[in-house]
This record gives sequence, C-alpha cells and structure tokens, in this order.
Amino acid sequence: MGCLFRLMTKLLPLLCLLASSAVAADKLNVIIVMTDDMGYSDLGCFGSEIDTPNVDALAEKGLRFSQFYNFGKCCPTRAGLLTGLYSHQAGVGGMTKDEKLPGYRGRLNQQCVTIGEALRPAGYRTIQTGKWHVGGAKKEWWPTRRGFDRVFGSPLGGGFYFRPSAFYSYREVVRNETVLYTPKKDPPQGWYTTDAYTDEGLTFVREAVEDKKPFFWYLAYNAPHWPLRAKPEDIAKYRGKYRVGWDKVRQQRHARLVELGLIDSKWELSPRDGTVPAWSKLSEKQKAEQDHIMATYAAMVDCVDQNMGKIVDELKKLDVFENTLIMFLCDNGGSAEPSKLGLNKGKGVIGTAESFAYYGKSWANVSDAPFRKYKSNLHEGGIATPFVAHWPVGIAIARQGEIVRQPAHVIDLMATCVDLAGATYPKTFKDQPIHPMEGTSLRPAFEGRALNRNTPLFSEYRGNRAVRDGKWKLVADKGKKWELYDMEADRTELNNLATKMPEKVKALSVLYDAWAKRCFVIKKTK
Repeated sequence: MGCLFRLMTKLLPLLCLLASSAVAADKLNVIIVMTDDMGYSDLGCFGSEIDTPNVDALAEKGLRFSQFYNFGKCCPTRAGLLTGLYSHQAGVGGMTKDEKLPGYRGRLNQQCVTIGEALRPAGYRTIQTGKWHVGGAKKEWWPTRRGFDRVFGSPLGGGFYFRPSAFYSYREVVRNETVLYTPKKDPPQGWYTTDAYTDEGLTFVREAVEDKKPFFWYLAYNAPHWPLRAKPEDIAKYRGKYRVGWDKVRQQRHARLVELGLIDSKWELSPRDGTVPAWSKLSEKQKAEQDHIMATYAAMVDCVDQNMGKIVDELKKLDVFENTLIMFLCDNGGSAEPSKLGLNKGKGVIGTAESFAYYGKSWANVSDAPFRKYKSNLHEGGIATPFVAHWPVGIAIARQGEIVRQPAHVIDLMATCVDLAGATYPKTFKDQPIHPMEGTSLRPAFEGRALNRNTPLFSEYRGNRAVRDGKWKLVADKGKKWELYDMEADRTELNNLATKMPEKVKALSVLYDAWAKRCFVIKKTK
C-alpha cells in the first residue's frame, strides 16, 4: 500500500501537468490584426483592386462584418480595442498629449485593463507586436506593464518602415528590456516593419505552442500610414494601374461593393470631395506622380496581405490553425493628412526610405469609398472598418463566407476574447475599481444569432461626435450642427434628415450628452 502511495505521489505532478496541457490545447488562440490608416474598401474582399488573396481567403471561409466601427483615430481606437471601453474612460480620448483631464491623459489609465491583462490569468501567453501608441513616453506605460509577456514594436507609434532611425523602435523581452534599434544603429539591409512585426510575433507564437500554452497576439501594423514607403517589387506590381484616376477607381469599387453584397445598390456613391480636382485637370506629370503614390500605398497593403499568408502557413505547420480565431480590421479611415492632393515632400524617389509621400484627400476619398470624409471624422468614411473573422472550429461551415450586417465595434473585442477564452473580466486592477466592459461579445454573431446590444454606440474625437442607435445615426463635425441619417436607406450619408425629424435629433442628442458626461468627454473648441 505504501509503495502504491509513493508511486501516486510521484505520478500526480505529471498527471496534473498533462491535464493542464490538455486544457491549454483545447483553449482557442486569438490573433487580432490591425492596419493603420486603411479605408473601408482597400481589401479585395471589400471591393478593392488591390491584391489581397490571403485576407480574402480568410473572409471566404469566415465572416465579414459590413457595419463594424472604430473611433476614427489611431490612439482612441487602440485604447478602445485593448480595453473594451470608450476611449475616454481609458484615458485616451485624444492623442498622446497629457491634457490633465481624466479622459485625455494620452495613455491608458489605472481604471481599465487590457485584453492581455484579462487573458493572462486564464493561462494565455500574451504577445504584442507593432504599434502601441497608447502611452510610450515612459517605460511604465509600455505594453509589458499592461499585461503582455512578449513584445516587439514601437511604443511611441510608427513613422518608419526601412529605418527606425527615422523614428524610434523598442524591443522588450520579459526581464531583459533593451533598446533594439536606436537612431545611431539601423537594422540589416532589407528590414521592413511589416515583415519584422510578423516574424517576431511568429517567434513568440512558436514559443507558446512549444510551451503548450494558448496565446493571444495583438499585431498592429503601422502600414499603410504615411510616409508611404514600400518594397520596389511590390510598387512595380501596381504602377500604371491608377492612371485611370481616382474618380474611375471609386466608381469601380462602388460597383464591386454592390456586387459583393456589402452595400445596398440604393446607397449612392458619395461625390468626390469638392476640394479635390477632377483627374482630367491634372497634367501628365501630375498623373504619373499620383499613380506612383497610390501604387506605393497599394504595395503597402499588398505586403500586409503577404504577411497574413505567412501567418496562416505557420499556424498550419504548428497544427493550431483550426482553433485560432483571427480578426482583421483597421484603426480608422483613409487619411486626408496633410493635403488635398497627395505629394512627395521627401528627398528620394516615391516609396523609398528617403521619400516622404502621402496620398491626401485625393486617394483617401478612394480608400473610403463609397463613403465620404476621412480619418478623424465620425462620418462613415472615418469610422467604418472592413472586419474579417476566421475561426474554423468556431464558425460553422454552412455560414462560411456570410456577411454579418449587425453593427459592431472595436469595444466588442475585449468582451469577445474574455467570453471565448473562458477568462474573467476583473472588477479591480491594482486594488482600484475599474470600469465594466462597454462592449458585447461577438460570439452570437459567429453562431448566427443577434448580438442583442442594449445601448447605442457613441464616438467623440476633438469635437467631432456621433451616435448610432439601430438604423439611426446622429453625427456632426466640430462646431457644426447635428446631421441625422437613416442608415438602412442612406448609409453613404447624403440625405440629412435633421430638419425633417427634429424630435429624433433631440432624443439622440440627449443620449449623447448623458454618455459624454458619464465617459469624461469634454467639449472641444480648439
């Protein structure tokens, strides 16, 4: 009997380890991939002429959400995605400047937790690669202090592709934090952020799989944010494609969106921005430059897609593809910064490390087709994101390729991760009470059921403001009157109903004011 007891005593730790490994193997893995300054129609599966076969394949075997929203600007969207809160609640209602106001501290506060902080106690290896941009000036605001075990990226944001000396990039490894690339030392020839953020993340994924741990990977590319810089071979693929001009490309995208069933044919294509010249007014030299600029932008999106293929291939090799939920989206619409007409203000050829090209309103109007307005605005052009969800064991074969038409939001990703990972959202963080989640899990949508959202969705950025309640959307730019749109009849926001329906405007504005007060939003006059 004593021998049996001693044998069981020796075997018990091994049995417990095997049991925990089995549990880890059964838990889903989650990858959230976010691009930077990419418009609603910049993916092939959302109507684009840009070659994105890998994301398109995920959409074909997964789901596309036709009405998925962000906060219209990089920092607020990242804060909302990471915390499941409205960005002001997390302290990032604006950008990274500390405005000494609760909703505008420029970094994640202590009244929130990140997805990393929520999933790590559930046994997950938490990984972050790429752009952070919710607090980077001090190390205590870096991602390893906010729940991420393995990190490779840029806490301060982006701004570079070939040479980090154009900005700053940091690498953090748990218990061994070092500056990877400094302004005095650049990486080897051929280094490119989109590839690096993928490759480093896959290293961490392999490590997690070897350790038999489920993983959560937040991969935030800085592409295709300006300055537009891409590999020569990728740019060459698109040269000449955009000589037809922005008007023609917008019309083509609109037609494909209708054909794909992502937008209703009764929603008219919004007109070209009035400050952008007609393509026919450009000189041949200007047309050649504009073609080169947009070809570079397309090349950057193409490179992201190539890396998505690399991720899928590696997941299959590791035998974890079937039980990995991949969600793909962007942080805001196309960027109209910093001019009406895309230009190159750098010293080198467009697309190179020495160039400083941006595509301006002229091509951002294409990226955001069929909608109007841009990044920073809260009209559809600023906040509508293409969203793809792929999860072989979680999305039934019969539903693969479907379009989910229910409105959803980046604040829903925390609730989704907590729900599907079997994690517990805490009530306190570092002995302080935190805000409860504002989003709702997307699990019902994955299963073909209604989300049953109980409250409207709200947004505010620098005085721009919006409410989405059912089919109604109330929206206004800073200092402007409210506009009212019926999103079932007019999602391109061309028929303002505010003067015809003042009662609806009043009712929704009252909801907005109550939300703004609750969530630390202040009126922006500058």
